[in-house]
Amino acid sequence: MDKTERPSFEEALKKLENIVSQLEDESITLEESVNLYEDGVNLSKFCTEILDDAELRIEQVNEVNS
Repeated sequence: MDKTERPSFEEALKKLENIVSQLEDESITLEESVNLYEDGVNLSKFCTEILDDAELRIEQVNEVNS
């Protein structure tokens, strides 16, 4: 994923689901599979970063309000 394109979490998750569907298609080439896998790993990392950030923000809010 290009650093300049920053999809929302929902958009990234939808793209990731699309990649999984494409990878399940037995008619794609090995090269296409590798490219899709690489894109999927990058999207997965992106989604994980967003979720980790959200979790941290929630913890901070809970600490302030405790």
